[in-house]
Amino acid sequence: MKNITVIGSGTMGNGIAHTFAQFGYSVSLVDISEEALKKALATISKNLDRQVVKGFLTEAQKADCLKNITTYTKISEGAQKADLVVEAASENIEIKLNIFRELDKVCPASAILASNTSSISITKIASVTKRPERVIGMHFMNPVPVMKLVEVIRGYSTSDEVCNIIMDTTAKLNKCPTEVNDYPGFIANRILMPMINEAIYSLFEGVAGVKEIDDVMKLGMAHPMGPLQLADFIGLDVCYSILNVIHDGFGNPKYAPCPLLTNMVTAGHLGIKSGKGFYEYTPGSKEAVVAERFRKDIIETNGKN
Repeated sequence: MKNITVIGSGTMGNGIAHTFAQFGYSVSLVDISEEALKKALATISKNLDRQVVKGFLTEAQKADCLKNITTYTKISEGAQKADLVVEAASENIEIKLNIFRELDKVCPASAILASNTSSISITKIASVTKRPERVIGMHFMNPVPVMKLVEVIRGYSTSDEVCNIIMDTTAKLNKCPTEVNDYPGFIANRILMPMINEAIYSLFEGVAGVKEIDDVMKLGMAHPMGPLQLADFIGLDVCYSILNVIHDGFGNPKYAPCPLLTNMVTAGHLGIKSGKGFYEYTPGSKEAVVAERFRKDIIETNGKN
């Protein structure tokens, strides 16, 4: 396992590329946009600088990491020699299925095809390939370079051999792989998203305000971040999408997104990424400062990768 291809250079994709490159793998980072790829490399360089400042890496190690990453705008070029592909494109099933159809055609027969999906069925993704036994889920957490957990999701046909390889490879990244089976939401989001949705319902029904709901969970349950602030951090559109996947998968109304969440997403209030969600994130505001402090706390706590 030497050549890694990462599809998608957004927040998760560049984090996954960063992590593999940091541990000496040759990484091909693929995106349809040259501009997106340049932005991704700038983000990776900035995040590596933070690791250097904290003493987790040397300047020489940073340089080696960046040298390990090559960018491409075509899957056919970036994946033709891949031992492992990690897809980290938009959380849209049709986009993912089309990517896996192409990967199945251009990748070596021995290549393992993984998806970083947070909720979409690995079995469904595998069904559009001729190698379902070599398709698996690798659900990294954000920010990828410092968060330890990786959910390793076995599709219905995923072989023991492939699962063992991915568990071993994940451990070599100094991550903690956790094997789960392929059901809607897997484990992380099957538990997390209903909690966030219930917090939104509590606000919607006037049980308590935003700050009060978050304070109860932080001060009473020892959560580092309240559920509404966490939803802003994740992205309300992402929460909405995951809840719909779980709802569709189980057909249980308890997973249906709260109408307040639906309205906020429709209005474009997506959390930190849009500058407004349950909180407002104007530059220098208390909420923006708290969000940045939380991100730094994650790095402080988990950064010795």
